[in-house]
Amino acid sequence: MTTKGPSCKQVIFPMSSNNRNRFMKNSAIHIANLNRNLNNAKSKVSVDIICPDPAGITIVTNKVSQASDLTIIEKYVKNSENIDSSQVDMPCLPQSKSYLKIISIPYFLNGNLQDRLNVSDVETIIKQNHIFNNITLASKPRVIKVSPKSDMAIIWIDIWDTQSGTKAKGLINRCFNVGSFIATIRGTNANPGVPQCKNCWRWEHLTFLCKIQESKCIKCNSPHKLKNHHKFRWCCKANEKSNPP
Repeated sequence: MTTKGPSCKQVIFPMSSNNRNRFMKNSAIHIANLNRNLNNAKSKVSVDIICPDPAGITIVTNKVSQASDLTIIEKYVKNSENIDSSQVDMPCLPQSKSYLKIISIPYFLNGNLQDRLNVSDVETIIKQNHIFNNITLASKPRVIKVSPKSDMAIIWIDIWDTQSGTKAKGLINRCFNVGSFIATIRGTNANPGVPQCKNCWRWEHLTFLCKIQESKCIKCNSPHKLKNHHKFRWCCKANEKSNPP
C-alpha cells in the first residue's frame, strides 16, 4: 500500500546546477558550518555528508530534521558565498507514496451516458471534500469502469505520504458523498503504471531508463549500493578525520 522513498534522514535541496557545483566545491566546510549553526541552536540534528543530486543537493543527517532544523539549513545554504538564492528552492524531506482506490462511485455523472467521470471530475471531488484536506496527489487519478456492463467506476489515487503511511491510514475505510452515492476509500497495491527506479530511488521511470550512471544508496543517497552502506559510512568518517575542514 505504501512504497517507501529514501530515508527521511535526508534534506532534499532543489537548486540550479551552477549553485550545486559551487556549493559542492566546499562541501566539507559547509558541513562544519552547518553543524556549528545547528549546535548553537541546540538542535540534536547534525550533518553527516552532502551529496550532489541531479535536482540539486541532498544533505544527509543523523536524525530526521524538524521544521526548525530545515529553517537553519535553508538560511545557511541561501546565504552561502557564490550562491544565487533566487535559484534555490525550499528544502524538503523525502516522501513515500501510498496507493488508494475509491469504490462505489458512479461512472456516468447524473445518470447521463454522455457525461462520463474523468480525471478533472475526480480532482474536483477530492478538492471539495474535507477528508482530503492536507492530502497531495502524487500523480493524476485513474478512472476505470468496473466492468463493460456496470455503471460504476473505480478510481485509483496515489498520494504523497510519510514513511509509515500515516495519511493513507487516516483515509482507508472512510466514506464520503458523491451526489446521492456513498463512496468508500480502500487501500491497494502500487499500480504497475507508476514505476519506481531501483537505481536512484525516484519515481516515474524504470531502472533501465535511469540517467544516473551509478547506483544510489536508499539510506544515504551516496553513490553505492544498499548492501555497502555500512562499509561506506565507516570509510566516510575515516576520511573526515584524516582531512578535517
